[in-house]
Amino acid sequence: MSLSLPAASPRARSLTGVVTEAIAALEARSEWFAPARSAVVFVVDGLGAHNLAERRGHARFLASAGSRRDTARTVFPSTTAAALTSLLTGTDPGEHGIVGYRTRIPGTQIASNQLHGWETDGLDPRVWQRSRPLFEIEAERGRPCFVVSRPEYTGTGFTAATLRGAEFVSASDVRERAAIAADLAARHPGALIYLYAPDLDSAGHRDGWESDRWIDALERVDTAARDLAGAIDRGTGVLVTADHGMVDVPAHRHVLLTDDDPLVDGVDLIGGEPRMLHLYTADGERDAVAARWREREHSRAWVMTRHEAIGAGLFGTVAADVRDRIGDVIVAARGRFAYYDDREADKRPQRMVGQHGSLTDEERTVPLVRLGAFA
Repeated sequence: MSLSLPAASPRARSLTGVVTEAIAALEARSEWFAPARSAVVFVVDGLGAHNLAERRGHARFLASAGSRRDTARTVFPSTTAAALTSLLTGTDPGEHGIVGYRTRIPGTQIASNQLHGWETDGLDPRVWQRSRPLFEIEAERGRPCFVVSRPEYTGTGFTAATLRGAEFVSASDVRERAAIAADLAARHPGALIYLYAPDLDSAGHRDGWESDRWIDALERVDTAARDLAGAIDRGTGVLVTADHGMVDVPAHRHVLLTDDDPLVDGVDLIGGEPRMLHLYTADGERDAVAARWREREHSRAWVMTRHEAIGAGLFGTVAADVRDRIGDVIVAARGRFAYYDDREADKRPQRMVGQHGSLTDEERTVPLVRLGAFA
């Protein structure tokens, strides 16, 4: 089958190269950025380039510091677990193995949450995530490496999987975290610093990215970025980027999957997330499942088999032991739609407004704003 998927510009910079090139800039050999004495990578979870452009009046500092061309392309699926792992290892999901929000542990009927399953499902951060974190590599080389994030992420499995090797410094307020990052950069020449802000993503999931709550969070992030730019010394370079963008999906555009729905026939397990499903099928059912989904959902989603998705390069080069983590059938929402397994007892996810995970430009194009030595 011939797939018609959104095409990225051949000049688009991949999110997988951002930290790698920041490290190269510290050694005056980057192809993307000017040389810098220290580097701060400020990740604003959930801030898509389209979201920023639409609300530029509430983010005047970031909007003025960057242009519409200052963007990067995140990975597929455009979800936090996959994208942050790609950013922090410099590899694609098909290599590092974090191929979605919930993915099957091969040989089981467990669709493990890739942000929290380390603790609940016994995933080993050094094994399940297959690529060495860039911070671990750089720390072993003697570079000062720091993570500045919220206290609740201290010591988690996902932190170990993606950021081990770095010293973790925590603060609850985003402006305080920005001040800490600037101080670390000044006091530790050659430092690589990861500054993380999840506030925008949380507000978007709860109320939508067009909500007042999201705008309030954006204004706080913009102020923190302005503070950071004003506090760094001349030799520090700052990159402001994100893991994904966001679209709002109203409740009347939820597609609810029930026991009597033919779309679940032949499906043993559903993983992924509402805008990007991994369907794990019973033996011999893959093609029939794909056909049913294509016939009914072709106007609302891109539907492809695992083989087709890998052939299209959506996950990058896929390692042999990662293949079975990918669904037998992939369903990626086209428009403002989301798919829910309504047989699940927990209906709280259906209250989520802002969503991401699919192939649209709104979800996959993120800012790449350069400040300080990188400007």
